Order: sequence, then structure tokens, then C-alpha cells
Amino acid sequence: MIQARRLTKSFGGRLVLRGIDLNVAAGECLALVGPNGAGKTTLLRTLATLSTPDAGSIRIAGADLGDGAKEIRQQIGFLSHQSLLYGDLSAEENLDFYGQMYGVAHLEARISTLLDQVGLEPQRHARVRTFSRGMRQRLSIARALLHDPPVLLMDEPYTGLDQHAARMLDKVLLEAGTMDRTTILTTHDLEHGWRISDRAAILVRGQITYEMTAVADPRVHQQNLERFRQEYERQTAPVVQD
Repeated sequence: MIQARRLTKSFGGRLVLRGIDLNVAAGECLALVGPNGAGKTTLLRTLATLSTPDAGSIRIAGADLGDGAKEIRQQIGFLSHQSLLYGDLSAEENLDFYGQMYGVAHLEARISTLLDQVGLEPQRHARVRTFSRGMRQRLSIARALLHDPPVLLMDEPYTGLDQHAARMLDKVLLEAGTMDRTTILTTHDLEHGWRISDRAAILVRGQITYEMTAVADPRVHQQNLERFRQEYERQTAPVVQD
């Protein structure tokens, strides 16, 4: 579903992505963890066609980025650090705007379903500028899901969410696999990312340096989590120079 080959990206002469190879199967959820500056956001923006790689290839849902990004964008729901919401519009009006842009069928019913799912039905007519950070994040999640994309790219999706909203997002992500929706999310929370994903990978200095697949056995799962945490701490430890 998502394939990247030797993906490279630099800014101002600084190499941010260093020849990344990535395969994420249909219905799989991959959690990317890494320190600030590791390249997580750049990788997601590049996969979302919002940033052009210097080198390498990307295929998403069978479409090649080299053949044009428009077809790929229709397949992607993208949640970024920026809400991409209009403060002077209501929650409903924001979703209506994006829904018309994507040509969503039965849009009014779809909007009602999503507002209820993210817990914002009572605020559907409220202007987004009055929303808290967590409410904006919930509406941004609804926006990303609006056109029922087969691919979800989510950059730190739990930012600003309270426990209730975080459980809602857990449910969305866990259900995604049953719908063959492919998800990549970035997170700083190793334990949480490991719990909701099928596979977790460490991104350090623009390279994927370690991967591990989740298992059903709780005891083995906990052992693997500890191994993963130790590997993360080893790879992100500051370099001590003599």
C-alpha cells in the first residue's frame, strides 16, 4: 500500500532523510518513534505529497508519485501539526468545505457521523476559533477521515487530546486495520505507539534504524516493548566526546 525506495530530502544543504526504504501493507498500522529533528514530520509530509523528495520513489495505493500527486492525494488523510481548519467557520462548515473539495458522497450524513465519533456533535455550529487545542485536534482527525481514505498519515495525533479523546482515537486506529486502512503515525510515546500499532520503527537522523512487529502474547509483548525501549534509548543517547 505504501512503498518508499531510497527516499532522500535535504533543506539548506542539511540532509534530513537519508535513503529511507519503507513498506507498509494494506491494513497495517506503523508507529514511527524518534527524537525531535529525526525527520519524522519531513517523512510524513513527503509521503503526503506536500514536499518533493530530492531522490527516491514513492508508491501509494498503486499510484506512483512520479506520475502526478493529484491521484495520490485523493487516497490520503493527513493530520499535521497545523490544524488546516478555518477559525471563522463552524466545525460543520469546515467539514462541509473539505467534503465538497473531495467530492464526498452523502456529505451531510458523513459529517454528522464523524462529529459524533469525535465527540463534537454538540459544538457542530460553534466557530472553530472558540475551540480548545484538544477540540481542534479532534476536528482535525474528523477532517482527515472525512473522505474515507485508504491511507492515514498522522503526525503526533495524540497531541492535546484528553483521555476520553485519546481512547476515541485508539478505537479509530484499531478499527482501521479491519477496514484495510493503512496508517503511519508518529509519536514520542513508545508504550502507546507500541500498543496500538502492528509494527513500530525507530527513526534517527533521517534513517530507519530498528523495527519490531507486535505479537499477541501479552508476556512476549511486554518483553518486546522493553527491548524496543532499550534500543531507542541506546540510539538516541547523547554522544559523549572525550
